Amino acid sequence: MNSAFPGVPRGLNEPFTWPVRVYFEDTDNGGVVYYANYLKFMERARTEWLRARGFEQDQLLERERILFVIVAVDIRYRRPARFNDLLCVTASIAGHTRTSFSFAQEIYRGSADGELLCHGSTRAACLDADSFRPRPLPEPLFAEIAR
Repeated sequence: MNSAFPGVPRGLNEPFTWPVRVYFEDTDNGGVVYYANYLKFMERARTEWLRARGFEQDQLLERERILFVIVAVDIRYRRPARFNDLLCVTASIAGHTRTSFSFAQEIYRGSADGELLCHGSTRAACLDADSFRPRPLPEPLFAEIAR
């Protein structure tokens, strides 16, 4: 990562980055990361993107009665990650509506300047926690996403 502190964007309009270490539990018998675990790594980066901007999902649930639910995923695998690799997972807002937002994400070996292992996108819908119906994003979060 070019950033001195994980999770800090490397420059204006550059992706948020989050480091992830590959543990044995993330791999198959061959020491290669199991395909579904890349989605978990991406989830961590999205959660930390929100946290770095002051939005805690448990507090949004408690105070605003909202949930974020992934409604679409697209992922492309290029190279395998292996046991003990240090990964750099990026997250960038790729689009939004009043009730959802999309992230473009990449996973690199080592740093954001390293070998690209996979890339993809996710779309999260904002739902009312009680009815599970779409609901507008809270205004402060919408403003942050729209920047």
